[in-house]
Amino acid sequence: MEIQKPYLLFLGDAQDPLAAKVAQGIKQWHPEYCAGQFRMEDCVADCGLTDMDIEQAKAAGVKTLVIGVANRGGIISDKWIAILVKALEAGFDLAAGLHNKLNDIPELKTLADKLGRQLFDVRFPTQTFPVASGLERTGKRVLMVGTDCSVGKMYTALAVEKEMLAQDMNVSFRATGQTGILISGSGVSVDAVVADFIAGAVETISPANDADHWDVIEGQGSLFHASFSGVTAGLIHGSQADALILCHEPTRTTMRGLPTYSLPDLKTCMDLNLTFARVVNPAVKFVGISVNTSKLTDAEATTLLADIEAEFGLPAVDPFREGMSRIVDELKKI
Repeated sequence: MEIQKPYLLFLGDAQDPLAAKVAQGIKQWHPEYCAGQFRMEDCVADCGLTDMDIEQAKAAGVKTLVIGVANRGGIISDKWIAILVKALEAGFDLAAGLHNKLNDIPELKTLADKLGRQLFDVRFPTQTFPVASGLERTGKRVLMVGTDCSVGKMYTALAVEKEMLAQDMNVSFRATGQTGILISGSGVSVDAVVADFIAGAVETISPANDADHWDVIEGQGSLFHASFSGVTAGLIHGSQADALILCHEPTRTTMRGLPTYSLPDLKTCMDLNLTFARVVNPAVKFVGISVNTSKLTDAEATTLLADIEAEFGLPAVDPFREGMSRIVDELKKI
């Protein structure tokens, strides 16, 4: 899959910044891919890129419009179609990582075929996967797990990979969601894999490797999220992780999208994740806690991280504020 660059990041009618996390992730890790952003009138998200309409994007040399919205249910809104049609007519390819396929929308598919344009549905795998074997394999793996959805698991994984590369370690980032795939160029969106094959898909993208090679595996969902825990369980078992990093957003009181469900406390979350992970690797352990403190002041963040670190005896860091060097130091001990 070779998606042409540069991109126009389509933020659509995103009603909160987190809904545009796909676009935010691409801009954060590969700003050189991004020519600008397209926002509809009622969009409240902003990636900090130049706002462009389709004509301006064409003049700027854009090759692909990337749908940068991850809305609940992963739908391609009817309100977006006219804009996507205009992008195809301007000569752009389209790329999306939603549950709805671009290729399943007749108006877009017919026009793309007529104009020789490509529609990339990166969420949907182009290969088949086996049922997981659970057999021990060589190499080392670290998996991000979370107290909730959208708490920074991908950001943490990419920050870990960046730090390990800076230390000349043998490492690969393994994407398990659409944003990670758009950033890294490979991986599998595990929430689009048939349930029986999720663990097998993760075994496939994180195969046996050199003894000193680390796979940094992007996490998905949460064991405590009533909507998405099944994906998380398959990912935990398929990763056969040697190490886990807990990801947390401390200002939430309820699960994202589930206002009647409270977030678990950190110890309860860590204990359950270890129970699941020990099914395939009894030696697995936590090496750190990654906390998204973006909604806290510096003083509040410093106090919270110190308190968490004192309670669990593990490095507690905000990867944006501090980086991941102290957690990577723990990985080097394994």
